[in-house]
Amino acid sequence: MTKIKKMTGGILSIRGDASNLNAIMAELQTAFAEFKSAHAEQIKGVEKKFDDVVTREKMDRVSATVTDLQAALDETNAKLASAQIQGVGGNVLRDAEYTQAFSMHFRKGDVQASLNKGADDQGGYVAPTEWDRSITNKLIEISPMRQICRVQTISTGSFSKLFNLRGTASGWVGETAARSATSTATFGEMTYRVGEIYANPSATQQLLDDALVDLETWLADEVQTEFVYQENLAFVSGNGANNRPNGLLTYVTGGANAAAHPFGAILATNSGAAAALTADGIVNLVGELPSSFTANARFAMNRNTMTAVKLLKDGQGNYLWQPSYQAGAPQTLAGYAMTEVADMPDVAAASKPIVFGDFAQGYLIVDSVGTRILRDPYTNKPYVQFYTTKRVGGGLLNPEALKAMNVAA
Repeated sequence: MTKIKKMTGGILSIRGDASNLNAIMAELQTAFAEFKSAHAEQIKGVEKKFDDVVTREKMDRVSATVTDLQAALDETNAKLASAQIQGVGGNVLRDAEYTQAFSMHFRKGDVQASLNKGADDQGGYVAPTEWDRSITNKLIEISPMRQICRVQTISTGSFSKLFNLRGTASGWVGETAARSATSTATFGEMTYRVGEIYANPSATQQLLDDALVDLETWLADEVQTEFVYQENLAFVSGNGANNRPNGLLTYVTGGANAAAHPFGAILATNSGAAAALTADGIVNLVGELPSSFTANARFAMNRNTMTAVKLLKDGQGNYLWQPSYQAGAPQTLAGYAMTEVADMPDVAAASKPIVFGDFAQGYLIVDSVGTRILRDPYTNKPYVQFYTTKRVGGGLLNPEALKAMNVAA
């Protein structure tokens, strides 16, 4: 149920679920109309060289309200998409016996050999399918990069992919003319290695002994918070150290991995201003993407950049940014969906605050094996630690499917 309450400064605090998307959208449309009106007042004041503090504060307040409403709607849409992707429906357990044993192991640490699927003599324990699935669901729901990029599950420590560099030649000949040999296409290769990401939440043994506590949900929430933070940072700007993923921005022209992909670097388009974004720059960025990738293209940027692009207008005075108008539909910029990626940089001279394109064809996330948990009741008494690991990697899939915005004149 949607909960809307006034907070300090008049900014709205909003949380929504699937039951009231229409209510959130109605609030959003009203707020967007007020946003346009306030911006018009602000522009008039600037043109008259009159700095109206009240108008400026109103504009900031309304802009924050629009941002919060859109974020609440995006969060609800992400939850719905996660459920559809994972096929979530009901609470039917696919491996009920093992899941029950896993819950008991949470509380007491007892491992029954007859139900031990992969546990070793060090006390290790492999999480059951249902718990592993719940972590995956939460990662998809919360992680914007997992929502928009391609995810490949493997069972080894790396994944290699061949890329056709073309080069096959042909020619026209007469009926009886000799046919000479023609050149053959060549291939390039990229290897996506996985590193290990971990979380180590803890709880007291008394808490674990309380049978009314939903331990699996609690631990899943703890794990997803840490994993989402670490993963998104790596997927955007990771440097490859300790086998962490090479981030998307490192493949942009001038980046550390600009020459790593057989197809070359992600090309960048200037914004049109030395330290700001312009409407022409956004239009040019869209125009640089090949038409074969525009069907599923979207913008990725952080919230500060989203605030900046909301003020951009085309030559007819129309805002390039538009809020969501129906359930499941994202906010748009120049007609294309927008995704908030918190780890993208802010707008500043020479920064790359926006990436545009088909991320499902542009960036690959690799998951290996699954989630593993080690119960440790000894290291930090009276707390029991749940050392949880997941092996994950990532890298550029196709630079032609993505374009970056470079803040420059």
